[in-house]
Amino acid sequence: MAEAIDDLTVAYHEGGEEVVRELDKAVLTRGAWTTILFKYTELDRSTGDFGQTRFTIRRYQKRGGSFIPKSRFNISSVDQAKKIRDTLDGWIAEEEGS
Repeated sequence: MAEAIDDLTVAYHEGGEEVVRELDKAVLTRGAWTTILFKYTELDRSTGDFGQTRFTIRRYQKRGGSFIPKSRFNISSVDQAKKIRDTLDGWIAEEEGS
């Protein structure tokens, strides 16, 4: 388990092979409860290539000096990410009276 926010990752290796490649991350909140948005891709074992870009939002709680994963939401495609973005943009505009 990670002791620092910068050490948190979705990258994953299995049997010495990279199966999840982290492409980027954005820390949305810091503190005892930390939220991070990750951009990643997964290995397609049938082709040996990494597939389409995906996103995940992960929440961690710091306990005993380490960050423990508590929840996650996976965004399975760029199209789904755009729909989430567009919906949030609309809601925020309503809140701001635009």
